Amino acid sequence: MTATVDLLLQGPRGRRLCLELAMGLDQEVRTAVFWLAHELDSGRGTSRVLLSAVSSADVQVEPPAPSLEWLAASLRSLDYSDLQESQVQGALERSVDSARYWQPPDGEDVLAGLAVVAEALSPAAEQFISSPRMQWCFQPRQVEQWAIDWRHADDPAPLPKNPGKTLTEWARRERAEEATAARDRPGDPTANVSGTWWSIPHGLIQTVGQLPAGLSLVEDSLGWEHATTVPVRGSGKVLELKAAEDWVNLCRKFPLEVTASRRHDWFHTTGRHGRWVIPNWEKVASEWDAAHLTVMGYLNAAGRPLEVDLETATVIAGWDPDSTIWLTDVAREWIGPRQQWQRDSNRDEWIRARNK
Repeated sequence: MTATVDLLLQGPRGRRLCLELAMGLDQEVRTAVFWLAHELDSGRGTSRVLLSAVSSADVQVEPPAPSLEWLAASLRSLDYSDLQESQVQGALERSVDSARYWQPPDGEDVLAGLAVVAEALSPAAEQFISSPRMQWCFQPRQVEQWAIDWRHADDPAPLPKNPGKTLTEWARRERAEEATAARDRPGDPTANVSGTWWSIPHGLIQTVGQLPAGLSLVEDSLGWEHATTVPVRGSGKVLELKAAEDWVNLCRKFPLEVTASRRHDWFHTTGRHGRWVIPNWEKVASEWDAAHLTVMGYLNAAGRPLEVDLETATVIAGWDPDSTIWLTDVAREWIGPRQQWQRDSNRDEWIRARNK
């Protein structure tokens, strides 16, 4: 595998993207993934249940699951050369939408993580990387940026202000939650306990560089139907997070201990038990004005345990691909109208509303 293909397939979101591409091309592959993923899903029989209608004279029998070897051979044999931009964008959206950091990964993610399947996804990864229409996924932050307000256009709101105060308050809350969790929550990572699981602060200006793509690349979406996009420009030093190594280096330089507050959620999603850290964003702001997670950085690094040292790891969680968080007061609403968008559920896409 080339270095870039290897990077893509190292990450659970990257592997899921490639698996979604394959399922979109072949119905037999889709059916095989359905059955194999069902067998591997941690929620089988509880949160993931198969239902079928049978008469009283029938005996309900599940068809045998295809073999991993058959699936791997099929994945390698698919022709990905005619993939359309809409198919690739759709696969990327489904990969983002299926990310979850508060419970075990679903069966499709587990399946894609098996060595025999991940290796067989190389042709899909190569096609994604070479797709001319998706090269923005590898690019640094673009000058043109958009902040997304998920409220209706009739309920406008200004951009967040005073990031320094926001970060100071965020750091205070993180330390307080960590102290409380260390005192009150069980040390057993398998305990049925949940809390804060994301890795970045909320309340800052956060922007995307692609519309309408950025409206659909949202983790843990609340199913918004309306959005107002605000043109934003910013200056200063931007930290580009292009792969796991960039995030790990940030955590090594500006570590913030979050073991007690993240222990249970991140054990469920990664299977790892040990110390956890995230970047101390209040201190990161002393060196950087903004941080941008490229799509490739997201696909490579999000959702997996990344080793910071022999005892400590970190996770990128709750940060959408190709989004920038602004850490200092350098971002401004730019000249140009705000745009209104509405989700067309029939076409499963965002449509820009005409100006009145």
